[in-house]
Formats: sequence, structure tokens, C-alpha cells
Amino acid sequence: QVQLVESGGGLVQAGGSLRLSCAASGRTFSDYVMAWFRQAPGKEREFVAAIDRSGISVYYADFVKGRFTISRDNAKSTMYLQMNSLKPEDTAVYYCAATFRFGAIMSADFNSWGQGTQVTVSS
Repeated sequence: QVQLVESGGGLVQAGGSLRLSCAASGRTFSDYVMAWFRQAPGKEREFVAAIDRSGISVYYADFVKGRFTISRDNAKSTMYLQMNSLKPEDTAVYYCAATFRFGAIMSADFNSWGQGTQVTVSS
């Protein structure tokens, strides 16, 4: 399995921006479909965005469309999530995940996970 490490979380005011990174190691990064999920306190983990192996095809949850951008740099084995216009309801632990499965957006389809990075948006 690939090993994943997230970074870039923190505390930001509503309307602000953060850029999350997910660094991969151990396997060929470009073999994997990658995604971001998040989990708020007391809630289930939910899908945020996914990107295919080439970085050309992306898919977003409705609640982040127009605000978040997922991208990847296969040469650096790193995936990113640019988050703009952040809202207090975006507060959560954000996880990156990897799978070989094309088109996956369900957490059960992903078999490699990072430890998560906390994002807190104050009002």
C-alpha cells in the first residue's frame, strides 16, 4: 500500500483560504486514484473531491463546488486541495485516500488513508 501524509491544516477565519497537501510514498503515485474526505465531530466521514490518475478528471461534492480545487503533481507524488471561501461548516479533519478503483467516491472503496489534518474555520 501507499503511505499518505497530509499537511496544511490550521485555523482560519470564515472567507479565508487554506491549501492542503497529501504526500505519498512507497508505491507509484500515478497508479492511484486519489481523493479527499472529511469528518466533522459527531458526523460520518464524507467525500469532498476526487482526481483520476492523470489529474485530468476531477469530481466534487456539491457543497464544495466553486470553492475547492483538487489537483495533483505526479512528479512530486503529491495531491493538493485548495480551499477558498471557507465556511465554519467546513471545520473537520481532512483525510486523503488512495485507491486503484476508477471512479471511486465511497470511502469503502479506498484502502490507503492518511492520518488526517485539522481544519478549523472560525466565524
